[in-house]
Amino acid sequence: MYIGGGIALLVIGGILSFGVSDRMDGLDLTAIGYILMAGGVLAIILSLVLQRQRTNTSHTEVVERRNTGNTPPPPL
Repeated sequence: MYIGGGIALLVIGGILSFGVSDRMDGLDLTAIGYILMAGGVLAIILSLVLQRQRTNTSHTEVVERRNTGNTPPPPL
């Protein structure tokens, strides 16, 4: 999800930075585009880091045994 959102922010920011030449009072579309592109790069980097952490996890299996009858417990 982060990679797709990051790519979307990069595309929208690139369009605002390099493709739109309109002027609006009080809004600098080029700066907004650069900010969106930086957010997109940050989202992609975060998604790659989080994905790397997920692959390095290890799982431990815990087995609990109960002796409910007259049979002796198994040796340890």
